Amino acid sequence: MDKSLRNSLIIGGFIASAILTVCVPTDEDGKSGTSSDSTLVTSSENNRRVQDILQQELKDLSQTESGDNQNVHVSTPIEGDPYEELNSLIGLESVKEEVNSLANFVRVQKQREARGLKTSSVSYHCVFTGNPGTGKTTVARILARIYKDLGIVKKGHLVETDRSGLIAEYVGQTAVKTNAVVDSALNGILFIDEAYALLDGNGGYGDEAIATLLKRMEDDRDRLVVIVAGYTNEMKRFIDANPGLQSRFTRYINFPDYSADDLYKIFMTRINKYSYKLDADAEKFLRNDLAQTVAHKSRNFGNARYVRNLFEKVITNQANRLGNSQNLTADELSQITLDDVTSACKTVTK
Repeated sequence: MDKSLRNSLIIGGFIASAILTVCVPTDEDGKSGTSSDSTLVTSSENNRRVQDILQQELKDLSQTESGDNQNVHVSTPIEGDPYEELNSLIGLESVKEEVNSLANFVRVQKQREARGLKTSSVSYHCVFTGNPGTGKTTVARILARIYKDLGIVKKGHLVETDRSGLIAEYVGQTAVKTNAVVDSALNGILFIDEAYALLDGNGGYGDEAIATLLKRMEDDRDRLVVIVAGYTNEMKRFIDANPGLQSRFTRYINFPDYSADDLYKIFMTRINKYSYKLDADAEKFLRNDLAQTVAHKSRNFGNARYVRNLFEKVITNQANRLGNSQNLTADELSQITLDDVTSACKTVTK
């Protein structure tokens, strides 16, 4: 997960706890429950809703465990059907097609093998290309579970890292550090974000990390799958810079930017998940603003990451608007107004 986003969400949780005043209806056990419009709440439940949402968003984003290396995160497999989860993702139609095609190929090859027929070898390593916030890490987590289902890996966990998780500060330590990360990914997938940052070109620590990784990919070829990810052009230069990378990474999956309609659906998924409602004017403005944002986006546009940040800002604006009110109804606590959205769209970085 993007480190700045992680930090902002953590800080947001503390801010919400300290200064936001929000009320939620509760049942007799103190859990969030449904309520009629006439149900009133008291100030004793202040802060709870936005704080809980921020914390849940942070939990959903991370789903990881950190070891001694703070730049390495291990995502353990979750329950559920990974194929269903993949196909339920908003947008990413070409990505779904690529992954499903790969899964079908592996299934058929395994049946051929069981019948004593010759099989074609296939590389499971992948290059994920695309801009930030296009779902690369999300799909990598799902793919790890699919690979486990297909018998390619035993555990199905995903180890996420970047240059900082592989490169050490002193001579001779990078190989040790890289090997330790690879060890943690055995029987799962190693996901290296912004892998092109490893390129040094002068025999530096990055080159040492690449050489170590390539050796382990050969030595542990039956236990290790590697996915490298980043901007399209940078990743092409990264792979082309090393013959060893070229021979091992032959499967490319491109992650296109989301359309304005997809971004709206992603936003509404969060709105519905946390029982908010957009009024008609807010919905119309949001659709138009997202269309304009996509039409004039920069290379660094955050896609789904932008929508996530926008949602956080919108519900914070609503909390500030309602902060001094008492005995709010369920409708009032759920309603997102035009002002809540317009203010957020003006302040969230695009």
